[in-house]
Amino acid sequence: MRKRTNKPIPLFQQEAALKSFFPDSKISRKSDSEITWTHTVKPTPLSAAYTLLLHYKKTDGAKVYVVSPKPLRLAEGKDRLPHVYNQAEQRLCLYFPITNEWNPSMLYVKTLIPWACEWLMHYEIWVGTGEWKGGGIEHDEENNEEEEEKEEREN
Repeated sequence: MRKRTNKPIPLFQQEAALKSFFPDSKISRKSDSEITWTHTVKPTPLSAAYTLLLHYKKTDGAKVYVVSPKPLRLAEGKDRLPHVYNQAEQRLCLYFPITNEWNPSMLYVKTLIPWACEWLMHYEIWVGTGEWKGGGIEHDEENNEEEEEKEEREN
């Protein structure tokens, strides 16, 4: 039996997988330390189109954003998007980092991108119903604001 490792997938292999699955996407890679992918997706045949940006930097990890439409429409009576790390940047919460649900040994095309499409599907349900059905750990405004402030300091 082959032992499983958590060895990071080299970014040139991530890039090849991205090109294979999304040939018309935009990809830029800086050696094996940073990659950016941009592509428009439709989570379901009835969905709107959304442009996603995935950014991985060895020192910061992976982050996924909805860059268009911006801002995303809110559900009636709501003043914040659910399950995002940053409201203004629309950085999606796709996994729980502490439990190692995602790590650099996983292909983006089999994890982060499908998870982002699933997030968008739940987002569309939320816009229509006002209820988040996507599961996950509830984000409170204080933690989101702390995360936004931390990100602003880092930039």
